[in-house]
Amino acid sequence: MFAFLTDPARQPSTARIDTHAASVFLQGNRALKIKRAVRFPFLDYSTLEKRKAACEEEIKVNRPMAPQIYRRVVAIARKPDGTLGVGEEGTPIEFAVEMSRFDENQTLDHLAKAGPFDAELAAGIADAISASHASATHADGIRWVDAVPALIDGNTAGLLNGGYLLATDVEELARASHQMLARIRSVLKPRDRQGFVRRCHGDLHLGNIVLIDRKPVLFDAIEFDPKIASVDVLYDLAFTLMDLLHYGQHTAANIVFNRYLSTTATENLDALGALPLFMSIRAAIRAQVLLARLNRKPPDRAAILDEAQSYFGLAKALIDPPAPRLIAIGGLSGTGKSLLARMLAPTVAPPPGAVVLRSDIVRKQLFGVEETARLPASAYRPDVTDRVYLTLEQRARQVLAQGHSAIVDAVFAREQERSRLSELARDCRVPMTGFFLVADLATRQRRIGRRRADASDATEEVAALQERYNIGTVGWAIIDASGTPEQTLDAARLAAGV
Repeated sequence: MFAFLTDPARQPSTARIDTHAASVFLQGNRALKIKRAVRFPFLDYSTLEKRKAACEEEIKVNRPMAPQIYRRVVAIARKPDGTLGVGEEGTPIEFAVEMSRFDENQTLDHLAKAGPFDAELAAGIADAISASHASATHADGIRWVDAVPALIDGNTAGLLNGGYLLATDVEELARASHQMLARIRSVLKPRDRQGFVRRCHGDLHLGNIVLIDRKPVLFDAIEFDPKIASVDVLYDLAFTLMDLLHYGQHTAANIVFNRYLSTTATENLDALGALPLFMSIRAAIRAQVLLARLNRKPPDRAAILDEAQSYFGLAKALIDPPAPRLIAIGGLSGTGKSLLARMLAPTVAPPPGAVVLRSDIVRKQLFGVEETARLPASAYRPDVTDRVYLTLEQRARQVLAQGHSAIVDAVFAREQERSRLSELARDCRVPMTGFFLVADLATRQRRIGRRRADASDATEEVAALQERYNIGTVGWAIIDASGTPEQTLDAARLAAGV
């Protein structure tokens, strides 16, 4: 059958790619993925019937996320004359998932090596993941948290296999992982009842996300065992975040992180304490998968070992996150608060950077409208603004309680608003840095006039009215924001020590 599929007389340009569980044949504008007749502890493709069922499940699981890739299940049949045919009448001897072929160089692992992802691509990645989670079925009755110890122990066994890593380092990672799980177990336990354990993609590293028509598309989700793919949504997200960090895409990782949080349930803020463990487990999984490839004695052995060690180093670093901090960025409209917050957030530990809490977005969320929808003047009454600041404080408290840093972006024109945030930092026992950006009116109005598709409703007229504000004693670092965004960032980082 494989000889038939690679016959140059039939398909002169066929390429074959083998994995541990499948063989993929690239033929013109299509790809045929055939399950290998193998049995592992985590999957069983040992019979034709099971391989057919796995192909059908792969279509079922992946088509909602990637309808432009996944076509159908086809039989490779022996025709009455004894020859073979794909999708023709005859006796099936194998089954394949038929897919539309895409440019393999457009998978995000390849693109990540070429240079930094822009903000639009990063936001698109987050939107694709959140959309997949929104449509994922709830895994009712599955206590996923009970499976996490086995994930840690499975990583430990895989990392020790072959003796490529120091046993003491592997064992220390295992101890730290179990200790962190013990600390956060109470946070994770209720999430299955709350609907956050779902039948997810399950394998969301960058190699399983491809850019098609300039949009990220998720593919190759786990189909062979629904239990393996039924995980906490943050564990699913963690694979992508970790892989972005591995490839040095720190800014993109922070954008994906914040975009996902801003478009999903706010209850996810209460589980952020699990993210270091989740990302560490995912990094260890990638390390052990790479180490397993060394057993087949590949020609690029040194490069594979280097990458495995890089993932393992990341797993160790992620399991020991530094303490969080609170940063406040105030200033009148047009001073560049939100841009500074976005630029600063990826640099604020722990990874993947600070959670950005923006007053403009919170206000839109309170009214249940899109971020770029314009609100009426009544949405800016003092009582509504008080609700916005109270919500910002509540969410900052949630984030800090989970060991993550927060950046709060708002005007902070009143002393009371600024002092309450300082009190919050003291209550949470975290260091706080406050910035108040200043720029002349003409600069602020010019910037406001250039905004497109932004969450802020401020106009040039609003900026002029704000000149009358009695700001009072600020008590935060005053940052001259009249220059370039990079100059403002440098001044803020110097003042914050980040």
